[in-house]
Amino acid sequence: MIPKVANWKRDTVSSLSDLVNGGGTLAVIDIHGVPAGAMIGMREDLRSNMNIQVAKKRLMKIAWENAGHDFTDLEELYASAVQPALVQTDMNSFEVYSELKKTEAGRAAKPGDIAPHDIIVEKMDTGMPPGPIVGELNSVGIPAKIMGGSVQIQKTTTVLKEGEVFEDDLGMMLSKIGINPIVTGLRLCGTIEDGVRFEPKTLDLDYEKFESDLISFGAGAFNLACNIRWFTNDTTPTLLAKASSEALAVALEAAIVTTDTLPHFISRAHRGALGIAGSLDPEALDDELAHLLGAAAEAAATAATTVSSTEEAPAEAEAEEEEEEEAGGFDGLGSLFG
Repeated sequence: MIPKVANWKRDTVSSLSDLVNGGGTLAVIDIHGVPAGAMIGMREDLRSNMNIQVAKKRLMKIAWENAGHDFTDLEELYASAVQPALVQTDMNSFEVYSELKKTEAGRAAKPGDIAPHDIIVEKMDTGMPPGPIVGELNSVGIPAKIMGGSVQIQKTTTVLKEGEVFEDDLGMMLSKIGINPIVTGLRLCGTIEDGVRFEPKTLDLDYEKFESDLISFGAGAFNLACNIRWFTNDTTPTLLAKASSEALAVALEAAIVTTDTLPHFISRAHRGALGIAGSLDPEALDDELAHLLGAAAEAAATAATTVSSTEEAPAEAEAEEEEEEEAGGFDGLGSLFG
């Protein structure tokens, strides 16, 4: 006799098959440890971008194979999942990871939880007032005492190693000082996109650093292309400008008169004429030349004054600060002696 399959199982497999055949990116997530209320909120937030289906692994396998996929891929995806769910989305794998990362939040560790990493309590002032908390912290291996009217952790201490189990009140006491090491959320186990499987560690990118690196690499490539005179749409304007500047310098050095060099030669001759005129007896100069020399001298004096003021300003500011400090010090002594 063939056992009858429950209708809900048929419906679940059918729904999973539609999900798998939906195209785009497929992912497996682990929802273990996520409270039911929080799960509802997360699904609502992600509904516009992701289709999420929670199901047993066996039903996922049936739907996966019905869609013609290799079950080995699915097995590798949910190997680390305690309570898996299947996701279909049009986002790429990196976007999926980024969106799911936003659902993560820390909670206090409970007895039986496993430390996801070394639990380190830093030396600090907890800001908590004196009370029984001092003895409670010490009882779980966190060295604390009262200093300056508040409870302070005396030294940096590793209270639990990665993989060790939380016991007794350790998790609760850590939470009281702001350490909630157990991360809950929709944890990504892996994705399959265009036939390629991605692990979470591959998708964990620092986008700001990535952008900074791209800009840096682009600037380096541009400089290299300019230095080796590699002509592209981007480098041609810079290379032409550089060539024009170098050609102008050669023409000026060789005293070649062109429409571009002529203004430079005239300016150079003008400065030379003023220099010669400045060495002559003022009575030998006409009014126009004397006026030009006076204007040039005034401009030079103004420039020199500006530079001198800029250099002296910090020194004056320091002197004023020292005077204020000395005055403040004497005021303090005066108040001591009435």
